[in-house]
Amino acid sequence: MKRDLLYAPWRHDYINKNREDKDKNKMKNDCVFCHQLTLNQDAKYLILKRFDNCFVMMNMYPYNVGHLMILPNEHKGDIRNISKKTRAEIFEITSITTTVLENVLKAKGFNIGINMGIAGGGGIPSHLHVHVLPRWIGDTNFCETIGNVKILSSDIKKVYKLLRDEFNKI
Repeated sequence: MKRDLLYAPWRHDYINKNREDKDKNKMKNDCVFCHQLTLNQDAKYLILKRFDNCFVMMNMYPYNVGHLMILPNEHKGDIRNISKKTRAEIFEITSITTTVLENVLKAKGFNIGINMGIAGGGGIPSHLHVHVLPRWIGDTNFCETIGNVKILSSDIKKVYKLLRDEFNKI
């Protein structure tokens, strides 16, 4: 069966700012994640919780309701280039994130992964991020199966508030 593409042009400007072909020194200054982290506008940028070495945020272009990302505070695109302390914290926060998603959204499973580098599928390869996608039994439907289209019916701001409140208990 041929899979149709769903065109999402609004992602182009967001992602294009961070392509590998830009000057490496300029990358950090242009990184959308670094920029959002420096501002005190966590709700606007869907940042749920800041930790010593990393932070958790919602994906503005989610694959599923509750699609979260854990990112190092420092601008690094390769997991081998962050400190052991930061790697350990990211892994611990990933574990905590699954508990938060179970408690708030009643997730029954998870897809967790890192798309490192452009060839690895990274849309913003210059700043490492761990994707945590909550899953539910039967969470695919006829639109995905027949039409290859994903429908997200939850208000991202309402989900943000619920998740933020749960993260604030930590």
